[in-house]
Amino acid sequence: MLDTLSSSGSCSLSRRSFLAQCGMGFGLLGLAGLSEQASASMGTASPLAAHPSQYPGKAKRVIHLFANGGPSHVDTFDPKPELTRMHGKPLAAGHLKTERPTGAAFGSPFKFSKHGQCGTEVSELFSNVAKNVDEMVVIRSMYANVPNHEPSLMLMNCGEARLPRPSLGSWINYGLGTENQNLPGFVTLCPGGYPTGGAPNWQSAFLPGSLQGTYIDTKHTDVEKLIENIRNKTWSPTEQRAQLDLLSTLNRMHQQSRQEDGQIDSRIQSFELAYRMQMDATDAFDLSKEPQHIRDLYGDTVYGRQCLIARRLAERGVRFVQLWHSPGQPWDSHDDLEIQHRKLARESDQGTAALLIDLKQRGLLDDTLVVWSGEFGRTPTVELPTPGSNAGKVNGRDHNHWGFSAWMAGGGVKAGTVYGSTDEFGFKAAENPVHVHDLHATILHLLGMDHEKLTFRHSGRDFRLTDVHGKIVKGVVA
Repeated sequence: MLDTLSSSGSCSLSRRSFLAQCGMGFGLLGLAGLSEQASASMGTASPLAAHPSQYPGKAKRVIHLFANGGPSHVDTFDPKPELTRMHGKPLAAGHLKTERPTGAAFGSPFKFSKHGQCGTEVSELFSNVAKNVDEMVVIRSMYANVPNHEPSLMLMNCGEARLPRPSLGSWINYGLGTENQNLPGFVTLCPGGYPTGGAPNWQSAFLPGSLQGTYIDTKHTDVEKLIENIRNKTWSPTEQRAQLDLLSTLNRMHQQSRQEDGQIDSRIQSFELAYRMQMDATDAFDLSKEPQHIRDLYGDTVYGRQCLIARRLAERGVRFVQLWHSPGQPWDSHDDLEIQHRKLARESDQGTAALLIDLKQRGLLDDTLVVWSGEFGRTPTVELPTPGSNAGKVNGRDHNHWGFSAWMAGGGVKAGTVYGSTDEFGFKAAENPVHVHDLHATILHLLGMDHEKLTFRHSGRDFRLTDVHGKIVKGVVA
């Protein structure tokens, strides 16, 4: 706290230290009013403060429905009649490298049919989602880098498969801030624990710590279990405010000689947000405030509740909500694919469709971008028995990063269309391939941000979500 100590033992303050300590009273005023303007004048504006996009964007927020584990594109959104015809026969395209050995063609056990005015074909697995295809653009030519979960999860979430990098939600909040200073700008909903790879999937890395995702365990229904310590049962709001003001003052004093340490400012912002969340978060996660017909629309399931929470957060100004189907790799059907995919679709179909319907009827779909994807797809050939993978069963599919499907709805997409394609069997992206970097570039574009100009200087160079790659997929933009 003191810059110098004289030889006689008396305290000698430098001019800088004297001015810093004399100004501490003003810090209390700024914190007590929770004024962004007052904080900005002291150089401590919240990284989550809302600010304009680089150019007018059609989307204001994103809801990412993450089907982690790798759903099979040829069983969901990419029909392959030739694969069905060749079922049980060897395929010439089978030489493509996958993580494990595969065998003959494995025709989809699910029927596809056309839906909507656009006539997009969708599997029977998603019969409810299929009713909304006129709001969607289905990308059938996605591809990633490797057929492994961890690096592909990191690529989809952070734009980098190996090194710690900020996640998509963190970049979006860095570029736009959030519209509600009393809630996190980035919320990740995952029931029953962390997914494969854990918290790095929603990390902020070298961006300010307040931009990282806030994890919510949505297996709970009680608000106080969803968010631990959301209510203080000992101190009144006035007493909490006084405690927080004192703590903030001490942290700011500690920060004076450590201006380069962003962790201190992140800690201060986290305390402030936690205090402000006590009212808004309690309201946002309390689904009992929804009318019964809306709760019935989503269904009384964990996934359905997650979708309803996502809508409530979006309408309250949360910039990025990521919804995980469940921890682990639920869509990773190395065996019993027909049983497992049918079960998972049954869990998620109603809630996903309800989210699109509800957003539209509230006038939110036009400026909310809904994205559905996994980290990769699955092989059109059957996976052969390997130790520890498919229990000797020959009725599943291996990982396939060469080609898979994703879809987007709302937020300025070219609704009612299909973009790109895989080859006739579904092995590899063939027409208009879309890399994960391209998907990220397009998401940022729809939000009004140039992926090449949204940068952050770290370790001597400018970083961005798409690294040195990516192009906007204009064919999916309205």
